[in-house]
Amino acid sequence: MSGHSKWSTIKHQKEAQDKKRGVVFSKLARLIAIAARDGEDPDKNSRLRMEIEKARKFNMPKENITRAVERGSGKGGGEALESFVYEAYGPSGIALIIEGITDNKNRTISEVKNILTKHQGKMGGEGSVSWMFSHSGVINTSLPENKELIESLTLEVINAGAEDIVEKEDGLNIVVPIEKLEEIKKLLLDSGIEIQSASVEWVPKNPVAVSEQDRNVLERLFEALDEHDDIQEIYSNIKD
Repeated sequence: MSGHSKWSTIKHQKEAQDKKRGVVFSKLARLIAIAARDGEDPDKNSRLRMEIEKARKFNMPKENITRAVERGSGKGGGEALESFVYEAYGPSGIALIIEGITDNKNRTISEVKNILTKHQGKMGGEGSVSWMFSHSGVINTSLPENKELIESLTLEVINAGAEDIVEKEDGLNIVVPIEKLEEIKKLLLDSGIEIQSASVEWVPKNPVAVSEQDRNVLERLFEALDEHDDIQEIYSNIKD
């Protein structure tokens, strides 16, 4: 019996991992499809190039990426996709921005409202919380061992238009205007800096501290939202 129980546990874990990987690939494919609407050549479409790079970091198969590009460019068929941005409140009025892609907006907004309600949150109107964030490019890099390089690089990046640079234990977090994202990313790569991620995000202007109790409720809310197939990204103004 113990052998059977062990196999059942392993089988369940594998099924859970496969399901999670399938959900991730599905979300990445939708991002690629939406980006490919502006052109299927990643060399001429920076947004598509960024989404393909992200998919590769998750080891998404090449054929999945190709199908997603074809779908977005109108060659692959499939249901029509629409992107959405919802503004909402979590417990204690924490500001939330929820981004995603759906083939049925009415279904998605109803399901998201239900998730929020179950976790002490509620939907907000357009503009209700977005003013608390800046819509910016965010680049995360590895941390160069050479401290002098960090100092000179910081000056270069600021001169190139970066809005904020934070040195963390494992790397640099650089916030840039969206229109400067590709330029500053290239500057870093040309300097030999490893780019861990580069994306467009909602960055809170004034992060707020929350109680441990509210943080626990928020974590459960984030988990529930993240499990929804249509939701791509969740941003909040809580302080790390």
